[in-house]
Amino acid sequence: MEGLTKSAALEAAPFGVRVNAVAPGPVQTAMLDRFMPDPDRKATALANVPLRRAGSPEEIADAIRYVGSGAASFMTGEVLRVNGGRTAA
Repeated sequence: MEGLTKSAALEAAPFGVRVNAVAPGPVQTAMLDRFMPDPDRKATALANVPLRRAGSPEEIADAIRYVGSGAASFMTGEVLRVNGGRTAA
């Protein structure tokens, strides 16, 4: 995904089009509950997230809103990782 984002950003930049991606970590949704129905397994997985919790759908939406806004007008070819610090660990 990262390579595709960067490649598309380079191709689209001359036309003033920005291409970015948001890469979420675990998000507290029904899908997460389906993949991890066992509370102990879920707790173990979230213990590997430095913030020790799943994100909320609203937190991911906020990141997407930022990337698509004028506040990020000089941002292209980037992957914004919204994952509670998993890639920092």
